[in-house]
Amino acid sequence: MPGGAVALHATSDVNRIEAPVTLKAYLMCAFAAFGGIFFGFDSGYINGVTGSAVFIHSIEGDGVSALTSSHNSLIVSILSAGTFFGALIAGDLAEWYGRRPVIIAGCFIYMIGVILQAAHSSGLGLIVSGRLIAGFGVGFVSAIIILYMSEISPRKVRGALVSGYQFCITIGLLLASCVDYATENRNDTGSYRIPICIQFAWGIILATGLFLLPESPRYLVKKGNVDRARHVLSRLRGQPPSSEFIETELTEIIANHEFEKNLIPDSGYWGSWYQCFTGGLWTSNSNLRKTILGTSLQMMQQWTGVNFIFYFSTPFLKSTGAISNSFLTSIIFTIVNVVSTPISFWTMEHVGRRPVLIWGAAGMFFCQIIVGAIGDTIGFNKTHLDASGNTIANNIAAVNAQVAFIAIYIFFFASTWGPAAWVCIGEIFPIQIRARGVALSTASNWLWNTIIAVITPYMVDSDKGNLRSNVFWVWGGLCGCCWLYAYLLVPETMGLSLEQVDQMMAETTPRTSAKWRPTKTFASEMGMAGDHKLVHDDEHKELA
Repeated sequence: MPGGAVALHATSDVNRIEAPVTLKAYLMCAFAAFGGIFFGFDSGYINGVTGSAVFIHSIEGDGVSALTSSHNSLIVSILSAGTFFGALIAGDLAEWYGRRPVIIAGCFIYMIGVILQAAHSSGLGLIVSGRLIAGFGVGFVSAIIILYMSEISPRKVRGALVSGYQFCITIGLLLASCVDYATENRNDTGSYRIPICIQFAWGIILATGLFLLPESPRYLVKKGNVDRARHVLSRLRGQPPSSEFIETELTEIIANHEFEKNLIPDSGYWGSWYQCFTGGLWTSNSNLRKTILGTSLQMMQQWTGVNFIFYFSTPFLKSTGAISNSFLTSIIFTIVNVVSTPISFWTMEHVGRRPVLIWGAAGMFFCQIIVGAIGDTIGFNKTHLDASGNTIANNIAAVNAQVAFIAIYIFFFASTWGPAAWVCIGEIFPIQIRARGVALSTASNWLWNTIIAVITPYMVDSDKGNLRSNVFWVWGGLCGCCWLYAYLLVPETMGLSLEQVDQMMAETTPRTSAKWRPTKTFASEMGMAGDHKLVHDDEHKELA
């Protein structure tokens, strides 16, 4: 055996390529989902802060009761603009330095942005620059945490664990709503500085925890560090390094890496980006097809309109004249979001990704259409002025029905498209382009998040588009597009290893993918299985 080489047992049994799941392994993988708190809290706290009288006066001056559409749009959307570029940059950094260091770096960039926001006292400078810089940090974390979790999680619970990321997003949104509600009546800068400063804690907790977690074994294999990958797998799976389960899983990762290298050879920096767009549009397993699938899936998640609720529901509900406490109603929406998401922990692993997306889109479509129809006839759109000149809804019961269907819509989103879109983008890319593919997909999410945050005030503000309830016709129509998209284009990846997803996408179509079952391992395909051992080091591979 060559010096420095590592001997590994290979298998041709597709059911023995991964160790049984242990509680320790589950908890280690689950902790990484805490990164969702960043996304959720940072997205959610601004909904209440932009309604704070003290904050409004610090931006617009005394005597003004609301932010202008342009200022509201800028303050809300600038975070998403930062995350878009942060996510793109993170894909490169994760390839060069590893998954874990990039997430930790994102935490520190995020905390710098929080400090700048907390220093805001007047004007737009610090709040906008702080949210932009914090956005870069959130972009690092949101792109690479999905990649990291997908690569370390056991295949049998990968969907549930990655869904935990969306669950943490909802918890972050809920915490933000609660903090906003607790500080809304303060008459000092604490009304906006307290929600901003609490963000600091999330950066410290995640960065500290990631220092204690290992690097992705798939990244280590890609970099040729097989011995370290073995020990990392041993920690993650709760098995001794010499375990047959560890050796067979590691062999399968190595074999897949060698297989993908033959298909997608290393070609330098620009060449590696180019590889994300190679292959035919009509070839089911082409890199171009996978990149389009990942980026469009995240686009569709934003098209559902959910961030209209979480970014702008407070001022929107206040404008109806029927909601006495719009802050409290926003918290109720967020609670529905939180309690609905854990349903996906079960459905991801027992129903599948594809059915969840299809039925979720259908449910959201009907809820949005109902909200729009009620609003056009007897709900939000039908108001009058009382003796004091305040806007009052003509039919309070109808408005309450609209609020109820918005809550049901959130239930469908939180239990389906919220987690499933993140799960899928972590599974569909081959190891050679996975970091950049996930980064592009996450950047797509933030790009459309930015677009929606920018245009929504112009769609619904009374002095602009003034769509009122008609905005739900827009979201409803887009949810219909999501249904068609999921039915035609999204494959079923439940129960497959990341390496088997490659095989499935090469051998089947989205509509028949649920019936596909693996029949061979990559080790057997590369001639490494049977009664052999794989001998592998940085520059040498042979059968012994």
